[in-house]
Amino acid sequence: MTRSGVLAGGLFIVDHTKIIDRYPEPEGMAEIGDRYVSNGGGPFNLLVDLARLGAGFPLEAVGRVGEDEDGEWVLARCRAHGIDAGRIRKTPAAPTSSTDVMTERQNGRRTFFHHRGANALLDIDDFDLSGSTARLMYLGYPMLLDRLDAHHAEQGTRGAELLRRARQAGFTTCVDFVTAPSERFSGVAPAILPHTDICLMNELEAERATGVTLRDGDRLAAERLDQAAHALLDLGVGSCVAIHAPEGAHVRATTGRTARIGSVLMPRERVAGTAGAGDAFAAGFLMVWHQGGAVEDAARAGAAAAAVCLLDATTSEGIRPLDECLAFAHENGSRPPP
Repeated sequence: MTRSGVLAGGLFIVDHTKIIDRYPEPEGMAEIGDRYVSNGGGPFNLLVDLARLGAGFPLEAVGRVGEDEDGEWVLARCRAHGIDAGRIRKTPAAPTSSTDVMTERQNGRRTFFHHRGANALLDIDDFDLSGSTARLMYLGYPMLLDRLDAHHAEQGTRGAELLRRARQAGFTTCVDFVTAPSERFSGVAPAILPHTDICLMNELEAERATGVTLRDGDRLAAERLDQAAHALLDLGVGSCVAIHAPEGAHVRATTGRTARIGSVLMPRERVAGTAGAGDAFAAGFLMVWHQGGAVEDAARAGAAAAAVCLLDATTSEGIRPLDECLAFAHENGSRPPP
């Protein structure tokens, strides 16, 4: 059987983004300017971004939504982008997961207020692996998926058991993490990583998963990125680790191949917001990986997609076809590789 496409499961969130003049002190007030509704959560963002990048392979969604207006919005958003939403289940037991994203107008900094909702009910049986011929199964984000984060007697967590089954069924597995407290990493990451082929993390997540310090104040400790990547491979990642940061990305494969890519130099006045940039990196990276491209090209595509994501305050509306993203990156130039 020839496998093609991405089956992405986990968090399906409706983001309610509000552009504010500043983040207020306790009991203070901020003024809300523009307001947007957009897709949120790793799998949702990834699939929409892949569609907008021009992925020429099937896109399949696995998730839970409530029987509410936000749930209908999720399904309509998938249909509009050609995403197969047949594995998104409606439940009367919880509302659709949502996040209020407060984005400061002057600097693009974000603060998130998240309601877990229906995502907390997602479990192994929601993933009908036998009915999919996708090449890649993506899970995002462990540590925010209550049932999949729960204990499993043999694999440590139910999410780890899901990934084990996916590998056994012939999928390449990919896990994208979230910036959760260190103690949550210690309970989930060691179980998940041995069943992960492609691991995507930002520098803070990699630091918490490995104990390798990657931020010294505001400075990225670039000299330690490879140490952290090695540590993640030692924890069981089977194919490659991609660590991304505002300064760029560092990729190491089990073959010994590495890639170091600087981020795109963005004019400050063109940055509308940073929501979804990490997921855009994942989409660009996985699109090229799916096409059999080299890790250097995958990292470059990820950096370009992340850059155009910054042009819009929402998670995905800035995303363009990949050729246009790469042209935008070339036009603006890049930082030195970290």
